Amino acid sequence: MRARPRDLDEERLLRVLGGWGVGASSLEYAPVGFGDHHWIAAGGAGEKWFVTVADLELKGAQDAHAALRSLRGAMDTAAALRDEGHLDFVVAPLRDAGGETVRRLGPRYAVSVFPFLDGITGDFDRQRTAAERGAVLDLLAELHRAAPPASTPVLDLGLSMRDLLRSALDGAIRWAPGPFTEPARALLSGHAPAILRRLEEFDRLAEDVRTSDGAPVLTHGEPHPGNLLQYEGGHLLVDWDTVGLAPPERDLWSVAESPEDLERYAEAAGRTVDASALALYRLRWDLEEVSLYVDWFRAPHDRSPDTEEAWQGLRESVAHLGDLG
Repeated sequence: MRARPRDLDEERLLRVLGGWGVGASSLEYAPVGFGDHHWIAAGGAGEKWFVTVADLELKGAQDAHAALRSLRGAMDTAAALRDEGHLDFVVAPLRDAGGETVRRLGPRYAVSVFPFLDGITGDFDRQRTAAERGAVLDLLAELHRAAPPASTPVLDLGLSMRDLLRSALDGAIRWAPGPFTEPARALLSGHAPAILRRLEEFDRLAEDVRTSDGAPVLTHGEPHPGNLLQYEGGHLLVDWDTVGLAPPERDLWSVAESPEDLERYAEAAGRTVDASALALYRLRWDLEEVSLYVDWFRAPHDRSPDTEEAWQGLRESVAHLGDLG
């Protein structure tokens, strides 16, 4: 997130970091990514750590306790892939003195600590070259062949906030005042018929995928350029909070752009790609994005760099769903 959370006490964060043996002498807020908050912690002897603070209220779960359980399962899975699965491209959280990957920070936040890697971060909107896509597809094939740790979340094909989205399209939710409340409501109302048609299409595709013979695999969930780190001549995958068992197309739809890409993956992974599952997850991404932004803008909110970015994201996702260009 671009904006530092105003209700988070950094002194308390420093105390929590002590559980990892992090003797940080300074914290520098890092305005990167979208969804979580990040800091760079520096110690007196030149050590550095990358600290992630998850906002449990934005995780899309029914309550903070459920969001914390989900986050802990994901972080434990990433740590096991690194420590037991020997997948060197997994940038996983460090375990604290008690073996935990996540610690609570008050009722709203949860903390994880990662090694600080001085690499080149990617840009979410940047187009990948064929060589870059190939490198990522090779990583995904290796991930999809790996044995899932016991902690791996099992993911459902359904939309996490389907009822909210449907209620919003029907004009049946209450919107709190905010700078983007009326623009968001008007945008959704104007394109409700098109989005409802895409929901029907999603249901048909989901039924096709549920009745297919493909077995679920370990998936990252968001292997877009923003979650890739170029480091020491290779690529690393960061941001594992969406890891889970699902069809491999959950990862592939955002990477593969050509038949050659799909052929490369099929040869590396030893399995064919399901066209219906690719279409399902491409559609699911935009439906989930719209649901997330509606949930954000129906609640009290201010104008900030983050809500500005969220508004742009809502417009883009609605455009995709409505085929508006």
